Amino acid sequence: MNGGESIISGVTGADGQRLDKALAEASGLSRERIKALLGEGRVLLGGKAASQASLKCAEGTPFEIRVPATAPAEAQAQDIPLNVVYEDADLIVIDKPAGLVVHPAAGNLDGTLVNALLHHCHGQLSGIGGVARPGIVHRIDKDTSGLLVVAKSDAAHEGLAKQFADHSIERAYFAIVAGLPVPPAGTVRGQIGRSDHDRKKMAVLHELNKRGKHAVTHYRLVEALPGAALVECRLETGRTHQVRVHMASIGHPLLGDPVYGRTPPRLRPILHELHFARQALHAAVLGFLHPVTGASLRFESKLPADMAALLVELRGSS
Repeated sequence: MNGGESIISGVTGADGQRLDKALAEASGLSRERIKALLGEGRVLLGGKAASQASLKCAEGTPFEIRVPATAPAEAQAQDIPLNVVYEDADLIVIDKPAGLVVHPAAGNLDGTLVNALLHHCHGQLSGIGGVARPGIVHRIDKDTSGLLVVAKSDAAHEGLAKQFADHSIERAYFAIVAGLPVPPAGTVRGQIGRSDHDRKKMAVLHELNKRGKHAVTHYRLVEALPGAALVECRLETGRTHQVRVHMASIGHPLLGDPVYGRTPPRLRPILHELHFARQALHAAVLGFLHPVTGASLRFESKLPADMAALLVELRGSS
């Protein structure tokens, strides 16, 4: 590490690959990121500067990539409507609609929940998460709807983070999945980490794979539907895409999930007619101890209109 710069080094893989592809596979960076770094003169191949992405490289060639530190952009306050379920001086609980990104990142620098919160809370959010993620203790995916707690004070942030770390927070999701889970209730345990085959996806990894993180999901059948089921998933841990990955791993992917699911052919017309194009997942229950007062708090959110409409259509599809 040099002045915030990190260095990735190693050797290239298969013989005759394009340099950008070989370096992406060996480093874990995207090909677009590699191309940009080549253009900035930040890549050494065999000890010499390399700049041509299409260059064919020999297997086992040593490389070094100097990756500059990223400077997080400070999020700006924006007047975006919020469904506030609870709020006090230390925290705020939001019922997030599907489609709203939680915090700014590459490709979503504004229009996020954080931008809305900075406006709503007049900038009074915990600073522990940094300038790009003020107040954010946990996340739910952009296209997942439901309950989220955000810290307004540092004391609340630390207290909530501790409860998330020791898995004492109650979190229950409603998911509409393909097929009928058998048995109707059970527990999915599987290490979750970046897929070996697609770095944009998460996957259940081998238990000895050190990149995987311990993940546990408890599910139960709520309603059997023609070709599908409404299930409740309770999280013991909180890994990225946990419910989506775990349910897909047991053969019951979420309907509408563009990454981990494939909608059964007989159900596709229903989703198409409803213009339902997101994973059918809703964070319905959130319970925790107030990190400052110690009071027990528990919130419930009913199914949003799009998932409720999907259930109605599925019930009538037999």
